[in-house]
Amino acid sequence: MKIRYLSSADDKAAISKIYEESWKHVYQGIIPQTYLDSVPEGQWASNLDSPNLKTLVCVEDGRLIGTSSFGKSRMEKYDHWGEIISIYLLPDYMGKGYGKALLQAAVSELKKLGFEDVFLWVLEENVRARRFYERFGFWETDDYLEDCIGGKDLREIRYIRMEKDRGGTVAYQ
Repeated sequence: MKIRYLSSADDKAAISKIYEESWKHVYQGIIPQTYLDSVPEGQWASNLDSPNLKTLVCVEDGRLIGTSSFGKSRMEKYDHWGEIISIYLLPDYMGKGYGKALLQAAVSELKKLGFEDVFLWVLEENVRARRFYERFGFWETDDYLEDCIGGKDLREIRYIRMEKDRGGTVAYQ
């Protein structure tokens, strides 16, 4: 496995396919199936060109199998925070340590960019992802966003990971 930054030679359609397949797998029973079935190929490809995002890809045996995008918070009220915007894997590679590697790489890269404190949003109903983030030192806050995807009202919960708590002790290594 190799994790590296997205390059101009990478196939953005293949990366979008990672998002598409992951969504269709992970969000079954959370997001309406009719919406998941209607996600067009290449939907996320153009997002990869955003100048405000950094994107990592995970490569196994020459195949793009995962991706993570991150950067400075997209929300003004959290402007001193780094934000992990996405971590997605092809379904066959879930539960095998690739997500952990992508998460650790994204956090490490955010630290290099000067962000000691990191947050992300996760769908409240996505219990598997919430437990995953909690195992790696993220904790749930009272901050949430209301969302509507495919006609279903959903809540996104903000999870945070801080280098130091208010008392000055290290919260994670």
